[in-house]
Amino acid sequence: MSSSPRCSPEGEDGEPTDAAGAPGNTLGEGAISQATGRELEDAGAAEDRRRYRAYQLELIAPHCGRSVLEVGAGVGDFAAQFDDLDRLVVTDVDPGAVAAMAQRFADRPEVEARRMDLDDPATLEIGRPVSAVVAINVLEHIEGDAEALRRLAGLVEPGGRLVMFVPGYPQLYGEFDRLVGHVRRYTPATLTAAFERAGLRPVDVRPVNLLGGIAWWATVRRGGVGTPNPRLVRAYDRWVVPTTRLVERRVQPPFGQSVLGAAVVS
Repeated sequence: MSSSPRCSPEGEDGEPTDAAGAPGNTLGEGAISQATGRELEDAGAAEDRRRYRAYQLELIAPHCGRSVLEVGAGVGDFAAQFDDLDRLVVTDVDPGAVAAMAQRFADRPEVEARRMDLDDPATLEIGRPVSAVVAINVLEHIEGDAEALRRLAGLVEPGGRLVMFVPGYPQLYGEFDRLVGHVRRYTPATLTAAFERAGLRPVDVRPVNLLGGIAWWATVRRGGVGTPNPRLVRAYDRWVVPTTRLVERRVQPPFGQSVLGAAVVS
């Protein structure tokens, strides 16, 4: 099984790499820059997606208890939004990212920064199990997704949850997905099936971000844009994300740029 490096929000990944890093890398070193196209010192400067990350948190947090582990946390931009947990474990395959997170969260005693490689059992030892494992745009990089889910489930206490946020719908799959190493884009049905193959009980699997899906199809899939335009990303975050949050609190979209999935560990 091959697992992913850090995958930044909603398809903004760079070159693909496996869990051990690209050939010539040691223990995942450099995975951040390969996966995002940004150097470590720039990876946390993501104010252009601040509202989008808050939207993701609004969707994910209801499935998390008092202790959370994030897989592929990068430099901790998403994880930093958790501010009232008993325990927060942030992980990445890139040791440089782990060091950056250790420094970032040095004044927060509830946070642990660890290197984690799903192909290396020694890195899966976290002590006490957590109430939830979260992975944002990671699972789509992994060929054996059900096996990866089984391994992550071993880190969760009984009754806890795995929460996956993944790119949605094969209709949106294009050259960009191939370039960044996406094995697949999911539908609610295929993510549900992966959970069930892993022996988990799906409880909330649904499309999210309808407007983002339409924009992605128009600009990246149909329009042939190789990478998301930073100016458009900022405009999207400022104007579209608030509308998306407002609408989707009231109406369940039939389609979306992403699929949210939560499953219970027995």
